[in-house]
Amino acid sequence: MSDTNLTWIANFIWGIADDVLRDVYVRGKYRDVILPMTVIRRLDALLEPTKKAVVEMKDRLDQAGVTNQDPALRQAAGQSFYNTSPFTLRDLKARARQQQLKADFEAYLDGFSPNVQEILDKFKFRNQIPTLVEADILGYMIEKFLDSSINLSPNPLLTNDGSERLPGLDNHAMGTIFEELIRRFNEENNEEAGEHFTPRDVIKLMADLIFLPIADKLESGTYLLYDGACGTGGMLTVAEERLAELAIKQNKEVAIHLYGQEVNAETYAITKADLLLKGEGEEAESFCHGSTLSQDGFPSREFDFMLSNPPYGKSWKTDLERMGGKTEITDPRFVIEHCADPEFKLLTRSSDGQLLFLVNKLAKMKHKTSLGSRIAEVHNGSSLFTGDAGQGESNIRRSRVRSQLC
Repeated sequence: MSDTNLTWIANFIWGIADDVLRDVYVRGKYRDVILPMTVIRRLDALLEPTKKAVVEMKDRLDQAGVTNQDPALRQAAGQSFYNTSPFTLRDLKARARQQQLKADFEAYLDGFSPNVQEILDKFKFRNQIPTLVEADILGYMIEKFLDSSINLSPNPLLTNDGSERLPGLDNHAMGTIFEELIRRFNEENNEEAGEHFTPRDVIKLMADLIFLPIADKLESGTYLLYDGACGTGGMLTVAEERLAELAIKQNKEVAIHLYGQEVNAETYAITKADLLLKGEGEEAESFCHGSTLSQDGFPSREFDFMLSNPPYGKSWKTDLERMGGKTEITDPRFVIEHCADPEFKLLTRSSDGQLLFLVNKLAKMKHKTSLGSRIAEVHNGSSLFTGDAGQGESNIRRSRVRSQLC
């Protein structure tokens, strides 16, 4: 899909916010409604064709007294998620009375499978329903998201004769739209958009830097990719596709598994939804919410390839306090000495959290495989060669970069 079409869709969704939420929410709070509703509509569109089969399966399972219903309901839905309520968003569109719409919309949300419930909880979307009902805009908003001129589904919309009327939105395209929306929301809140996403061209370059030098050494097998600051997951999905392309060119059969961690609940929810929509329900379980520094989601894992654009210029004082402070910290990722000299510990000043993300990756490198591990991480130039250059943190960064160049 062209950039022009993606921009049009982003503008359309932003227009829903302006049309429906203005005078009810300040512009900086539009995201609390628009982002989860966009995810919900994408999930809803994918479930529409099998809705009847899921409801019928739910009834049969209840009558038979089956307690573990999840596998059968997934199969009936044809997806790694489902909704057992009697409603779709199109059904709710016809509800005239606000209180009835509120009850039915809440029942609709409650009908989603547990893996979607986590997404809704991270968005805290249910907290917005009273405001939407009180302002009498819930039905209007649902109607806007069902507009026939836009397709938020991964699948194309077809005409009666089977030709394509509107193309589907694959996960890369939707990720680009989400990132554009987040950028606009951040501007309204005077936040930095760069804290949330990395341009696709930069990601492609990073993927080539870690894959191309060893492309001819790839073997058939399983490869693990990791991002400890995964945002909306774009870096991992681009890297996954690039690795798969190179494996095909080398006539190798590879299985690629993604692992990620994200501290922001909202972007974590978007990533989880993205994986469910790709049909990768099991893969979604390999993504964690929380701080990579103080709440490592993969303490015993080692990875083949690691990519990340961690926050820079950001203090890790809160994480440090959670881990007991510099005198009490025991995390083996960071408590490292060389020749028993504490001067070489990889514990930075609390103002330099970026280096800790690199140290985290170093601790997750493989050492007993032919390829070992390869890392690509975005650094701001000042942290490498200027500003604090000559201090311990900068020297460590420069040492790691030079060791990869030699």
